[in-house]
Amino acid sequence: MPEVRRIVHELLAQLGSSREAQQYLKEYSGTNQARFAVVKVGGGILRDHMDELTSALAFLHRLGLIPVVLHGAGPQLDQALADAGIETERREGLRVTSEAVMSVARPLMYKENLRLVEALEDRGIRARGIQHGVFQCSYLDQQHLGLVGEVEAVELSAVESAVRSGAVPVLTCLGESPSGQVLNINADIATRELVWKLRPHKVIFLSPTGGLLDRQDRIISAVSLTNDYEALMQQPWLHSGMRLKLQQINEMLQRLPDDTSVSITSAAHLTRELFTYRGAGTLVRKGEAIKVYKNPDVETLDQVKKLVEHSFKRKLRDDWFAGLNEPLILLSETGRAAAVITNGEDGLPYLDKFIVTSEAQGEGLGAAIWQVVRARYPALYWRSRYTNPVTPWYFQQADSSNRSGQWVVFTIGVGQAEQRERCVADALTRDSGWVDE
Repeated sequence: MPEVRRIVHELLAQLGSSREAQQYLKEYSGTNQARFAVVKVGGGILRDHMDELTSALAFLHRLGLIPVVLHGAGPQLDQALADAGIETERREGLRVTSEAVMSVARPLMYKENLRLVEALEDRGIRARGIQHGVFQCSYLDQQHLGLVGEVEAVELSAVESAVRSGAVPVLTCLGESPSGQVLNINADIATRELVWKLRPHKVIFLSPTGGLLDRQDRIISAVSLTNDYEALMQQPWLHSGMRLKLQQINEMLQRLPDDTSVSITSAAHLTRELFTYRGAGTLVRKGEAIKVYKNPDVETLDQVKKLVEHSFKRKLRDDWFAGLNEPLILLSETGRAAAVITNGEDGLPYLDKFIVTSEAQGEGLGAAIWQVVRARYPALYWRSRYTNPVTPWYFQQADSSNRSGQWVVFTIGVGQAEQRERCVADALTRDSGWVDE
């Protein structure tokens, strides 16, 4: 019982919401143990964030969830090669691996693998290092890249054996040719091949940045590849490393079930990303199309009305839409998320309703709708009850906020103080449309 109480205390301390945690724990527990999650750990995480990493992995293990861990050791290898006087050469983002490089890389990879296994076992968690036998490779381009492997097949028997025994499998990104030659594999490519074979519920990339960063170096909370991929790939601020990672994630998800997601987060926030709706990194999904209705017909209006009522557990008046000034509707393809926008003060758009069903929370649909709203409207204002669970997220999105009684009025892009005051006054007097108000 003391151990159970300690785990529960740690969960609540990290997440702050047992309801969300219980929902996700139930969801994850219903999957095949070996297919819960693949966690790709970069060498920088092993070097600088080992305590946070092993704490998070140990916590998952105590909850009965066993992730498959695959790690690299790029920064460590760069340093070891420099110390040995061996030049690091890359071509098209891949490390040229000569015999001299491999003579340093292989023992270094073994060392880092053992270090992670021992760090987990020091926390009382069983772990099994798997250094070979998973990735069967051919030479990718022996003439130009040397001992770099192209994965031809993935063998899961050692991974599944470890999980059956209750041990966390810890894999290196080393493969072997048919003749037994050890070959180096890019860690992200190894992760992709492992994921395609294993088909896990979750895929997690641990990054020192904690997520995909926007032009202001803020974490992008969610990416819907259907709606965002092409636009993101055209952004000059998406630097080469993250651009390549996003390309690989897009390629990865195209061959996986629609409900598979990829998270980019930090080691310290791994648990929060897995067990909370808002997460603590970047959630990437295939996503679904967001449809825009400038002149919604009766059928669409009725669909949105039912969605609002289902989500808020309240009834709207039949004349709610009639009271809106030229309403525009954004509606997700599956009808599980929507936004209703109308003309407001000084012709500015007013966000009247923002809805994501409880079933769709955690999928990034809300963020997808929000990104379409922001792309269409540089300036915007809206209100939310202070007790609304989404209000803390609104504080993060808004330029300004003004609390009055039960309401908080938010604005984005409204630069003049006098205009903001008019927007606040207008928002506070607006009819919510509910039958019981």
